[in-house]
Amino acid sequence: MNPVAADGIQLFIPPIYDIVWSLVILIILAVFFYKFFMPKFQAIFDERAAKIQGNIDKAKKAKEDADKAKKSYEDQLGKARLEASQIRDDARAEASRIVSDARTRAESEANQITENAQRSIKSQQQQALVSLKGEVGTLATALAGKILGSQLQSDAVQSSMIDSIIADSEGDDGSANDDQAGK
Repeated sequence: MNPVAADGIQLFIPPIYDIVWSLVILIILAVFFYKFFMPKFQAIFDERAAKIQGNIDKAKKAKEDADKAKKSYEDQLGKARLEASQIRDDARAEASRIVSDARTRAESEANQITENAQRSIKSQQQQALVSLKGEVGTLATALAGKILGSQLQSDAVQSSMIDSIIADSEGDDGSANDDQAGK
């Protein structure tokens, strides 16, 4: 090889004493770094790892809580739907009962009104019959007086004659009413 070339490479290679002292300083720095800085770095790393693990645990717990809350919500929703269904069924039954009660009351009121109307009709019929008997009696007395040629003077005679005419007419009317009812 060329002596100039050998000197050129020597320029890049430091002398041995520099390499030894550099290694000594490097070892001292490594020991110093390992003794003083590494525990602090390790503590910081451990603290960060603990925080990260704590956050992971918190996230897991939050997820579990959320799942429990969701399940509870779904259970409550199911119960609420069941309750709403029961309330709806109860309301339908109550409405049906109210309609039935109203119908029963209306029928009873209609029957009562019908009975009252029938009683009123019977009463009016009785009044008309009494009034008619009185008028028929008066007419019969007048007619009898004309037929006999004189007026009946005595009230007792008039009354007995009216009663007998009415009795005869009731006997005839009763059989006529029975015949009409049969038709």
